[in-house]
Amino acid sequence: MNKFRADLHVHTVLSPCAEVEMIPPLIVQRAVELGIDLIAVTDHNASANVCAVQKAAAGSSLKVLAGMEVQTREEVHLLCLFDSARQLEAWQAAVDAALPDERNRAEFFGEQFVVDEHGDYIRTETRLLLTSTCFSIDEVFERVDALGGLAIPAHVDRPANGLFPTLGLVSEQWRFLGFEISRHITPAKARAAFPSIGNLPLIQSGDVHRLDEFAASTVFTLAERTVGEICKALKGEGGRSVAIESGADK
Repeated sequence: MNKFRADLHVHTVLSPCAEVEMIPPLIVQRAVELGIDLIAVTDHNASANVCAVQKAAAGSSLKVLAGMEVQTREEVHLLCLFDSARQLEAWQAAVDAALPDERNRAEFFGEQFVVDEHGDYIRTETRLLLTSTCFSIDEVFERVDALGGLAIPAHVDRPANGLFPTLGLVSEQWRFLGFEISRHITPAKARAAFPSIGNLPLIQSGDVHRLDEFAASTVFTLAERTVGEICKALKGEGGRSVAIESGADK
């Protein structure tokens, strides 16, 4: 087993709310500088820049997981993480079919750029990404689970699109393995504010839209850096574990 410092919520310039500095080589450079071993690329309802960041990280100490931040019809954000390109492609096809057929208004929401591993422009995504799919929370969990992926409610403490401020509850039907908290709250304060968290484990991520927003506080003990191993860590299986360190719980 090894310890891996992680931030599983990182956006690129494909997300309209991300800064133009969020291109693959700079994302990788900044993560490595901070001693982060594992990130997930989680753009809004989209995954076209995942491969570019993975290519940019080739030969470095950083492992890049495939992911997406999906907005449900309840306007709650869920992180969806996968190990393979095949899983991600299947999930993207499902999300594409669940998105409204609306064009992005770049002057209002921001540009949505697909880039290569060097950060060079490939194309502009014209479909509106910063919106809700028609999937419910239950449907996202069930579909991601069926693909062998992992769904985690994102920034559950945040007023905008966080699970608890938005809905105020946790359904017994949601078999989530854990929750993500934002970098603006400690685990102790999150558990006190939202008793529905119970004893489920927490991760803390940066929801990185700028290079100075990485959170390097979540540490996994894993056999290898995969989504399958993260699932085992959240369950506490076989010596695997997750903790929020760097004084985040003081």
